[in-house]
Amino acid sequence: MATDFKSIPIIDISPLVAKFRDPDMAQDPTVCEVVKELDRACREAGFFYVKGHGIPDSLIKEVKSLTHKFFDLPYEEKLKIKMTAAAGYRGYQRLGENITKGIPDMHEAIDCYREIKAGMYGDLGKPMEGCNQWPLDPPNFKQLMEEYIGLCTDLSRKILRGIALALAGSVDALEGEIAGDAFWVLRIIGYPGVSSAEGQDLTGNDIGCGAHTDYGLLTLVNQDDGITALQVRNLSGEWISAPPIPGTFVCNIGDMLKIWSNGLYDSTLHRVINNYPKYRVCIAYFYEPNFDAAVEPLEICIKRSGGIRKAGKAVYGEHLVGKVQTNFV
Repeated sequence: MATDFKSIPIIDISPLVAKFRDPDMAQDPTVCEVVKELDRACREAGFFYVKGHGIPDSLIKEVKSLTHKFFDLPYEEKLKIKMTAAAGYRGYQRLGENITKGIPDMHEAIDCYREIKAGMYGDLGKPMEGCNQWPLDPPNFKQLMEEYIGLCTDLSRKILRGIALALAGSVDALEGEIAGDAFWVLRIIGYPGVSSAEGQDLTGNDIGCGAHTDYGLLTLVNQDDGITALQVRNLSGEWISAPPIPGTFVCNIGDMLKIWSNGLYDSTLHRVINNYPKYRVCIAYFYEPNFDAAVEPLEICIKRSGGIRKAGKAVYGEHLVGKVQTNFV
């Protein structure tokens, strides 16, 4: 359960990134300090910023720039990659099509998932089978986003190894059957500003994305500079802003990590409200368990909870499909 935090902590993870392949990384004092900070942030807020992550700032900015160019296109152009169930729920969602707790959200998006071939996961994976739909305009959109996805996947694995050290004292405690073949999700999101949404409000509200928790393990949020729209709820129900900080990602934990940690870490409610006149983009990368992973609390986390099992269990693919199939009109 999140505490009454008033701000989101900033963690320099450069020692973790530098020592990632070192077999003795767990004994390195600089890595140990990062692990302590990750543990504290996951316990107290479920959210933190990471700096020293190693992904070039030029790429982070270019991803946002191309995202703006796509959402600036005429509606008819964007519809060329319209999301459908037949495409494995991949593609473009129009404004108001995404649903959070029964209410349409004031954003448009491109949804992408790690591609699943027919029969790869049997009936479990059938609803998500398909290939990502990438726009031809702007040019190089697919190439840039796939490069970005690769770097975010590597970074997330490094962060997760730090979290595994904090939870279980072992860097690979969450790999193998849990995340050795990690799934991923990418949401490329556009939030109209107050003025740009005028006359287009299909939802009857001003919530860019309603209060929710994330589905998987870790989320990396790359948000527009100069626009504060992301809010995180603390234990008292206050909404704490997570403003963009240049050179960082906002990182938060999801439902599956809450289960594995037996509730020691919580997936914190968050929402988006863009009260600025400018259009805002956000590229959210979600690092997930293996698609067919059976998720339940780690024994060591049950012991650390006094032997009490506080979290249930889930098959990640079932959890994801259940969310996806109820999340758009």
